Amino acid sequence: EIVTVAVRRVQLQAPGHEGLAEALDWTKIWMLPNTAGCQTAEEAIRVARLGREMAKLLGQEDNNFVKLEVIPDSKYLLPDPIGTLQAAEQLVKEGFAVLPYINADPMLAKRLEDVGCVTVMPLASPIGSGQGLKTTANIQIIIENAGIPVVVDAGIRTPSQAAEAMELGADALLINSAIALSQNAPAMARAMNLATVAGRLAYLAGHMPVKEYASASSPLTGTIGGRS
Repeated sequence: EIVTVAVRRVQLQAPGHEGLAEALDWTKIWMLPNTAGCQTAEEAIRVARLGREMAKLLGQEDNNFVKLEVIPDSKYLLPDPIGTLQAAEQLVKEGFAVLPYINADPMLAKRLEDVGCVTVMPLASPIGSGQGLKTTANIQIIIENAGIPVVVDAGIRTPSQAAEAMELGADALLINSAIALSQNAPAMARAMNLATVAGRLAYLAGHMPVKEYASASSPLTGTIGGRS
């Protein structure tokens, strides 16, 4: 299991945060530090380094993972493509396994793969908006051209949308608000899990082709009064 932690927003010994690290068994859970709250590449790089040190303090000496977020836009919370690429290039050089959160931009996704990111995380729609899959065409292009896993991140509201994203060929989803803001979080988490599995199975099974005309599902031969 993986738990992502906003390094810039968590102070392990600060009032109200005491016991946060101790509440989880870090021998069973892998920490994924993220750079949420960073507005520039420089801030994100610094926070990523702090996150790696935090992981070491929790006993995860070989944890070099970071979910990279560079978001200067406070209204729509859209990631900065230039800052994200700059930060990713530097962090990869420093040995990080970088998981960048990005707009659904196929060219940017390919550039990030080329510099050594271990995955790309295109948004379905703005963070916390619940607008669902608004970038389907671009996500499809990213998936078709990716040589690394593609994780659809942000905007998904319903299990049906989760299934749809997985049916596109996504490798995984990152869902927070849809579960946290539901009336029954455990039930919604279960529903999202089932939908994600169903969508992946459907993708692997392969869809029937779309036709412009009707096609009988039962054979016409051998019917009473029909052709023999």
